[in-house]
Amino acid sequence: MKKVAIIMGSDSDWPSVKAACAQLEAFGIPYEAHIMSAHRTPAQAAEFAKHARKTGFGVIICAAGMAAHLAGAMAANSTLPVIGIPMQSGSLNGLDALLSTVQMPSGIPVATVGINAAKNAAILAAQILAVSDDTLATWLDTLRNDMAAQIEEKDAQLQTEV
Repeated sequence: MKKVAIIMGSDSDWPSVKAACAQLEAFGIPYEAHIMSAHRTPAQAAEFAKHARKTGFGVIICAAGMAAHLAGAMAANSTLPVIGIPMQSGSLNGLDALLSTVQMPSGIPVATVGINAAKNAAILAAQILAVSDDTLATWLDTLRNDMAAQIEEKDAQLQTEV
């Protein structure tokens, strides 16, 4: 199975990004987590992206706040799927990061999840990898069925109270 790279622009992203790591672990997907910056370590970030496919990665997840150029910098240097997690920070509470992550130029796409939505980034990474992994696809089907069952249970409980 291909690995998932989780790249954070800062160690301050780690508390939120832990949810992506936990979700990948639940799926049995190997991952590596690193701190790199599109602005403070641009050469290191570019080198990582350029060699990610050769080193066994199948998806790159990038978490960054404010200007949030990390996902775009990774996408500019790799043809692997890149998922951006805009992080809540600064005076705009993540809206700046969301807009920076989602507004990529034609030809350099970045899939973008919601602000601080690390768990969704991990699930999207799993869905991408599941295109060529039937076991993982079955696991995702089970997850969806479990979520539906939970909602049905909650509705049944609500009906007893109404």
